[in-house]
Amino acid sequence: MKGNVEITDDKKNVGSLDRDRIAMSGEHEVNYWTEALGVTKERLQQAVDSVGNSAANFREHLKV
Repeated sequence: MKGNVEITDDKKNVGSLDRDRIAMSGEHEVNYWTEALGVTKERLQQAVDSVGNSAANFREHLKV
């Protein structure tokens, strides 16, 4: 995956990194981002593959 950063699976660790980067490695992360951005898991993965895991780049890509 292009630009994917691994984030620990600690659900208590919700600092700015979690809000700035889309992590496809944890189910709770994927659930958060699909709900927050209103997309399916498949669409989320496609966008991460296209523009990397930056939430800002993702929003720009989808014009969210």
